[in-house]
Amino acid sequence: MTTGFRVGLGQDSHPFSNDVTRPLVLGGVVVQGSRGLAGNSDADVVLHALCRALEQAIGEDAFSRYADDMSRNGINDSREYVRVARSNIERAGYSVNNVGLTIEARTPKIEPLRDAMKKSVADLLGISPRDVGINASTGEALTAFGRGEGIQAFAIVSLVSAPGERAP
Repeated sequence: MTTGFRVGLGQDSHPFSNDVTRPLVLGGVVVQGSRGLAGNSDADVVLHALCRALEQAIGEDAFSRYADDMSRNGINDSREYVRVARSNIERAGYSVNNVGLTIEARTPKIEPLRDAMKKSVADLLGISPRDVGINASTGEALTAFGRGEGIQAFAIVSLVSAPGERAP
């Protein structure tokens, strides 16, 4: 039975880049004084996990295909990938209700970035920053991410039928 409520879960991870000039971008926010992540795009693990969650919520798996195509065409800003994912969910008749993000990393510290990241994600999705939850962990250094070798992010989203729409 199809309802007017959907949920999606996404994950992404990248190691730190050996290029010390590469910026670190998390949730659409450039993090000053931190080494960037390796990847074909800006390697924003937070936004990549978010895209995967949005696509999963509507039963799609298209994130890698369009992100790779966009990157090959010189579009490396992960905010553009979120715009595509948002368009896909809206075309499916849904809007974002809320988002939960979890980041596993030894560095950087997420607390000083939290408000800027919440605003960035909220602006991209057309929701309030109060509808974006962000928490972080070092995982007690039990994984490569907690040991400082890279960053891992998880995203969960809830979608509701867009106003004036019936769920497909």
